[in-house]
Amino acid sequence: MRRAHAGNYYEPLSQNSNEIEDENERMTNELQEKVQVLKSLTIDIGNEVKYQDRLLRDVDDDLDRTGGFLGTTMNKLYFFVLYLVLMFSLHLKYVNMFKEELF
Repeated sequence: MRRAHAGNYYEPLSQNSNEIEDENERMTNELQEKVQVLKSLTIDIGNEVKYQDRLLRDVDDDLDRTGGFLGTTMNKLYFFVLYLVLMFSLHLKYVNMFKEELF
């Protein structure tokens, strides 16, 4: 019986049962090796994902702390600027009062 394979025709090789068994064993071993490689790769990817997740959580925590720190600093800066504006306006008021008294 002829079978098509990639456009080529070939005759199946006649093999005895020992040769077929040996070939099956070899292919089984190759498949086991490939499964082990895939398993190892999957474990490595899982470990890397866990590590990256931990890093991202740490960055998120740092950003939360930084945001809180910046919020506190901005509030202090707001009140400081408000204080400066108030002091400057009072200063101008008193300067104008003294000018009026002098002239």
